[in-house]
Amino acid sequence: MVVHQRKELIEFFGFETRNKYEIQDSNGNLVFYCAEMQKGFLGFLFRQVLGHWRSFELHFFDSQKQTIWKALHPFRFFFQRLDVFSGNGAVGSVEWHWALFRKKYSLTDLIVGRVLKVDSGFLSFWTFPITIRGQEVASIKKKWSGFLKEAFTDTDNFLIEFSPSLGESERQLILSAAILIDLNHFEQKARN
Repeated sequence: MVVHQRKELIEFFGFETRNKYEIQDSNGNLVFYCAEMQKGFLGFLFRQVLGHWRSFELHFFDSQKQTIWKALHPFRFFFQRLDVFSGNGAVGSVEWHWALFRKKYSLTDLIVGRVLKVDSGFLSFWTFPITIRGQEVASIKKKWSGFLKEAFTDTDNFLIEFSPSLGESERQLILSAAILIDLNHFEQKARN
């Protein structure tokens, strides 16, 4: 799958707007949308000042704009976390862990009852392998968008590869993790 972040014109002038993504399958067909839910003028102010540290909700929609699952991000300065819910209740969580010179996450699947690990090495700036008990089952890779886009915007594209053995809840957690990784490591407020 490919996750493509959509940007608005006002972001070229330094204002952060709601994060919006299109998620496509390997053939380029639109499968899901993901959007941060607006919380009025106060939400706009918090977005400008606090960036990804503030609390917010991400909703994942199908092509008919029906919510399939959502991810809630509580207010945190350290160890960012997403709690993922579907219509049937809690799916699991994605949590960023502190590590020296590494990017580490755990994806806890409450439905299947197992934990997926993300451990990106020191020199693996844009690659995030996902493992279960040491065996790689998926990966999230940031794709190069071109010099001008990389230099002047924080529009990002990610390629996500899944093992066929993963279930729906694990795929939901991995897609949610891709958004959290983008917010933590590649958004302008995260870099500042």
